[in-house]
Amino acid sequence: GKSGVSLLDERPGLMEAVEWIAEGKANGILAPNLDRLARELTVQEAVLSYVWALGGRVFTADHGEHLEDDASDPMRTAMRQMRGVFHQLDRGLIVKRLTEGRTAKGARGGYAYGAPRFGQRSEDGELTPDEQENATAEQMEQWKAEGMSLRAICARANAEGLPSKRGGKWHPTTVARLLSPEAREKARQQSAAARAARKEQQRRERAARLLSQH
Repeated sequence: GKSGVSLLDERPGLMEAVEWIAEGKANGILAPNLDRLARELTVQEAVLSYVWALGGRVFTADHGEHLEDDASDPMRTAMRQMRGVFHQLDRGLIVKRLTEGRTAKGARGGYAYGAPRFGQRSEDGELTPDEQENATAEQMEQWKAEGMSLRAICARANAEGLPSKRGGKWHPTTVARLLSPEAREKARQQSAAARAARKEQQRRERAARLLSQH
């Protein structure tokens, strides 16, 4: 079976099935349940509406056929949407538990998720000190104490072959994040804001594409 979708163009299998319906090669879609068709109620309803608009039918193994909305039977729509709400709630609770578990593990000093910060590495799911990286950080701290600029520290680290976290060359911004807690926090906030902005933009673009297809 196909996994859930965010929108049609994000799941090639679902998009192909819808195209088959539009071309008359298929009469409908069969999925294990609506939860596998869409992760969110709004997407579920959009996908159903689109398939119905093409003259297609939607079936799930746990329910049978999902009939088109009918003004004379509002309970049909309400029950389907209620199932979608609880599917979405269940997924949200799972994500919440996973997030809380990672946060708690990180607070205990364990490796929760993401790339370990400079000076640490992951071993068997736990964070441990990285002696080489810590030695590099101490050397840079010493150069900073001697009055060297970030650009000078960067140039010297590259000249002496001190490895960065990913093995590439050092850059002034990378050195700044390493030596300044404020710079690290600012970079973290900027990264989080950028991810949120990208996610919102993707949502808007997906919604616009779907609406343009009706």
